[in-house]
Amino acid sequence: MFGPEILVRSLSKAVPTGSSGELWQYHSRGDRHSKIACWGTLFDVLRHCAKLREHVAKGRVGFGINHEMRDFIHGRKKNLDLVLCTPADAPLKKAQTFASLVQRYQIVLTSKESESLDALPELKETKVGAVQAALEAKACMTEHVKARPRLYDELHSSHQTIHGASSTAIAIGFVMVNLATEFQSPSRGEPSHHKQPAVTERVIEKIRELPRRSSTGQSGFDAIGVVVIDCRNDGSHPVELVSQPPAPAAEDILNYSQMILRIAHLYESRFPQL
Repeated sequence: MFGPEILVRSLSKAVPTGSSGELWQYHSRGDRHSKIACWGTLFDVLRHCAKLREHVAKGRVGFGINHEMRDFIHGRKKNLDLVLCTPADAPLKKAQTFASLVQRYQIVLTSKESESLDALPELKETKVGAVQAALEAKACMTEHVKARPRLYDELHSSHQTIHGASSTAIAIGFVMVNLATEFQSPSRGEPSHHKQPAVTERVIEKIRELPRRSSTGQSGFDAIGVVVIDCRNDGSHPVELVSQPPAPAAEDILNYSQMILRIAHLYESRFPQL
């Protein structure tokens, strides 16, 4: 799996953020971190799902960014970070490709990753028709205990909205949790200090409370993954991937690789023909 390493490698590079143009590795008011997380997730799904590659090669599936989905039952709406979809009739005038997002989001790839990307069929941005999969990416970087209720509520409303719009769509949740003991917030002069690993463990415990489903007649996420990182956000220390506890173990249902393999399996079983 390439996604987690792509995420930390790309976030290690501080980039201009906001109206001030200050350099930050992570900024809560920006969305670069979530876009990179979504890109890496889709990259790995494409690599592990032959049926999706077939549909992409035939032009039957495209992607949408920040797509608004509306719950048909309750009328609520929510913008999802990334969706896989059948194209609507009218094409986009200035459609991006999945590969072109590498430059737009300043994603840093190794030569091996670039070669793997080049070998994939061209996936194009499109006006969204029917949604096959929708991904919501969230981050918990500081004030972990305070952030738990908001994180839970935002993710919970995501799968409800996705399935309120389409019961067959694959609802995916991605959560990045920061294990750093010290974090420099853009809104504070002094760094925050975290009691680790206790606060990260509490966040992951809260994520485990999110409902999950094993069939389309149920409520919950179809796939959800947690990636634990170490990010001081000081511009001088690289962001590092954490693979040891409290990061989910290889057999854990919250493990990133488990999430990717589950998405690939669900896509092939739910959408054998488009």
